[in-house]
Amino acid sequence: MLTGSLSGYGAVNGNPKNKNNVMGKDDFLKLMLTQMRNQDPMNPMESSEFAAQLAQFTSVEQLMNLNEAMKISLDANYMLSQSINNTLAATLIGKEAKLDTAEFRYTGQDEQTLGYNLSTNAKSVTIKIYNESGALVRTIENVSGNAGDNKLSWDFTDNNGDKVSNGKYRFEVTATDYNGNAINVNSFLFGKIDGVKFTDSGTKLIVNGVEYNLADITEILNP
Repeated sequence: MLTGSLSGYGAVNGNPKNKNNVMGKDDFLKLMLTQMRNQDPMNPMESSEFAAQLAQFTSVEQLMNLNEAMKISLDANYMLSQSINNTLAATLIGKEAKLDTAEFRYTGQDEQTLGYNLSTNAKSVTIKIYNESGALVRTIENVSGNAGDNKLSWDFTDNNGDKVSNGKYRFEVTATDYNGNAINVNSFLFGKIDGVKFTDSGTKLIVNGVEYNLADITEILNP
């Protein structure tokens, strides 16, 4: 004999809830029908209790439908935003990108434009370039110490004037003011956007032959 509210039951005909331990509308309806078939004929379910359980079932069904509608809406919005991003990304080809990173790759190109921002005028600025093993390959001194954004190009030669090997590199910039105090420096790269690549992990911009995420781009400039 089954009586009382459906909320107290976690299985139908001895079977557990679904694999996610969440009761869906089909499970709810099966449980309610099972309760009706097995009720005591001498003490049937009262109409008010039956109406309350029907209301529970209706609420569950409406919530399931609402969740599905929200999922469809979110998926559609995501696809739309991806389509817009892809279309806009294609228009960036040929532009110059400012990249929020100090790491880059040498694949045989002629040069790499390095950038840095000084919070104030500096007396001394030094740039050190390291390979992917962490070894120092080039030190550049007496570069611009003007406050704001600064650029210089590296021709991929080491301190001996020889071309470096293909691979990953990073650079660090240190600066001091006229009192010998360290100045805060932000480093970044500049490069021409050669193409756009659409991947499963998102849209990539190809800058100087290297792939970067859209999130790495902080500014787009006319060449």
